[in-house]
Amino acid sequence: MWFWFRLWLSATRLLPRERRDLVLENLALRHQLAVYQRSQRRPDLATHDRRFWSTLAHGWSEWRGAVSLVQPDTVVRWHRTAWRRYWTWKSRRRRLGRRRVAPEVRELIVRMARENRTWGAVRIVGELRALGIDVSASTVRLYRRQALRRPPSPNWRTFLRLHAPQIWAADFFTVHTLTFRTLYVFVLLSHDRRRIVHWNVTAHPTAPWVWRQIVQATPWGTSPRFLIRDRDRSYGADFVDRAARIGIETVLTPIHAPQANALVERVIGTIRRECLDHVIAINERHLRGVLREYVEYYNTVRPHRSLALCPPAGPRELPPPAARDRVVANPVLGGLHHAYEWAA
Repeated sequence: MWFWFRLWLSATRLLPRERRDLVLENLALRHQLAVYQRSQRRPDLATHDRRFWSTLAHGWSEWRGAVSLVQPDTVVRWHRTAWRRYWTWKSRRRRLGRRRVAPEVRELIVRMARENRTWGAVRIVGELRALGIDVSASTVRLYRRQALRRPPSPNWRTFLRLHAPQIWAADFFTVHTLTFRTLYVFVLLSHDRRRIVHWNVTAHPTAPWVWRQIVQATPWGTSPRFLIRDRDRSYGADFVDRAARIGIETVLTPIHAPQANALVERVIGTIRRECLDHVIAINERHLRGVLREYVEYYNTVRPHRSLALCPPAGPRELPPPAARDRVVANPVLGGLHHAYEWAA
C-alpha cells in the first residue's frame, strides 16, 4: 500500500506546480478531517497516520502550510524515526553462507556431546556419518561448545554409577519384642541395585559377631571396595584394619549425620514402614522368619523407583503371551503384601 502511495506521490510531480499543490493540500485536509471525525475529543493518531505524514513531508515541500492537526516539528520527528527504522531494517543481518543444519541434527549433536563428554568433534562426526548424517567438524564444534559449558568430564550421575557396584553400606537398627527385649538387626546393602546382600539378628552385637557377618557376606572374594558405616562401637576398634586386609576400605560417616549413609537408612525406613510397623516380634526366631520372608520379597519382587520399577534382583521373567491365562496373587507375610504372577 505505501509503495503505491509513494509511487503516486512521485507521479504528481508531472503536474503543474499549482495543480500539484492543490491536489496534495486537498489530500492533507481530507486526511485531517477524517482523523477529527473518528476521534471523540482529542485527535487519535494511529501508526498509519504518522506514516502518511512522514511520507507526504518527504515528497511535498509545502506540507507545513496544510497541517493543523499537529505541530510541524512533530511530523519532522515522525519522519526521522521512520527513516531510522527503515535503515535499521535495510542493514539487518542476513543469513549467508552454508545451508542451515536441521534442528533435529543440532539436537542430536548436543545429545551426543552431553552423553559422551570425553568425545571430541571428530568422534561425533564419525558417529553421525555412521547414521547417514554428513556435517563438518566445525559445525559439530559449534553446537558441542553450547552443550559443554564446562571442561569435558563425566557428570556425577555417571561417576556414581561407575562406582556403585563397588560400594556397600552397613548399619544397625533395633526392634523391640513382645517381652520388651531389644534386638539388633544388621543390614548390608549394595549401592548398585539397592540389594540387601546380607542381614542378621542378634541381642548382643559384639565386634566378633559383626566381623563374622562381614565374612559371611563376602565369600569367594566378592567383597566390595568401599564400605560406608557409622561410628558405632559394635564394630570394634580394629575393624578398619581387618577390613583393609581383605581389600575393603572403610568410609566413616560424620557424627550425627545419618544422611551421609542415606541409601541404607532409606532401606531401613522401608523395612519399618512395610513390615515391622505391622508386626510384633515375639522373639528372635520369629523376627528372623519375618525378615527372611520380607527380604526375599524386597530383593526379587518389590518394584524400586530408582530401578525403573524393577526389583533389585532384576526384571522378573514373564511367560509367553500364549501362556498367560489368569493372574494369581501369592500372599507375602500372611497377606500384608502380595506377589502377582501369571498362572501356569
